Amino acid sequence: MNIEAKYDISVKLLKRLISIPSFSKQEKETADALQQHLITHGVKPIRFLENVWAVNQYFDHAKPTILLNSHHDTVRPNKQYTKDPFDAHVKEDKLFGLGSNDAGGCLVSLIATFLHYYDHPSLSYNLAIAATAEEEISGYNGLEALLGNKEFTDKLSAEPAFGIVGEPTLMNLAIAEKGLMVLDCIAHGKAGHAAREEGDNAIYQALKDIEWFSTYKFEKTSEWLGPVKMSVTVIETDNKAHNIVPASCKFVVDVRITEAYSHEEVLAIITQHVKSEVMPRSMRLRATSIPVNHPIVQAGIALGKQTYGSPTSSDKALMHFPALKCGPGDSARSHTADEYIFLHEIREGIEGYIKILDAVIL
Repeated sequence: MNIEAKYDISVKLLKRLISIPSFSKQEKETADALQQHLITHGVKPIRFLENVWAVNQYFDHAKPTILLNSHHDTVRPNKQYTKDPFDAHVKEDKLFGLGSNDAGGCLVSLIATFLHYYDHPSLSYNLAIAATAEEEISGYNGLEALLGNKEFTDKLSAEPAFGIVGEPTLMNLAIAEKGLMVLDCIAHGKAGHAAREEGDNAIYQALKDIEWFSTYKFEKTSEWLGPVKMSVTVIETDNKAHNIVPASCKFVVDVRITEAYSHEEVLAIITQHVKSEVMPRSMRLRATSIPVNHPIVQAGIALGKQTYGSPTSSDKALMHFPALKCGPGDSARSHTADEYIFLHEIREGIEGYIKILDAVIL
């Protein structure tokens, strides 16, 4: 099957996926569609929760495995949409629809790539494809659950040698990615009447810490990812009355961490400097990187692809093995109203993935 035929099939699949609502934790129908697509093309996929995966026909336990992964869940459409988010339609080379760019184009291009190699009898690597759920909410029942699933681990018999994570990068090579730590903070004060000199205003206590978060500079800077970035994104009190000094003030901090620090190190620095109570929601989403001299990175560089550090997190953070983030589409379009992907980007995605992998697995 030539590239044009692969492209036509991939666009048809992407239109089908767009037409099915697949918000995180509600991905059953897109998982059904992906499972049926693989069956139609002679593959025997396996379903675990709403994750659909398969391996190449001539899987050999003596060979290392490359994991091809992208997600089929989406965020909810924002209120600025002017088009039906589930109407997959084309206008001027743009395929519109929720999840078209993030990360449907990547997913269908990786599936086409997997099918390209599926029945090749003498690959130097095995290939596994995994279309996973809950990526948009960093959920526990997506890739993380699959990587810990006994049937999956028994089949692979060893951790993947490396992975390719399909996210929109304009087919450039995101060799490093910032980790994420979300902090729930509470500043404590004392309630009192606003008309009198009573109480200890928790908002004022919170503002002192918020000022620290907005100005503090971490000593170490990453070559690829720059500095650790902290942003206060939510602030609230339980008090709804205008005349009561609040006893507590809650705020949320989004912390983007580089490989220069562990989550634990960043948390320790924060707690040394602020008076508010600080509680991390999770420390799962670690900063990751793959060496520039890794064969898959060198293959991309040889094709003229640019390397960079990505400020956004993905399922790459859950892979405890080398992984490259790369895919068609543009991250700047993700989660925007009237989301789209250029049709030529899907064709270039399939061609690009195959060319990069040809340099490694044939």
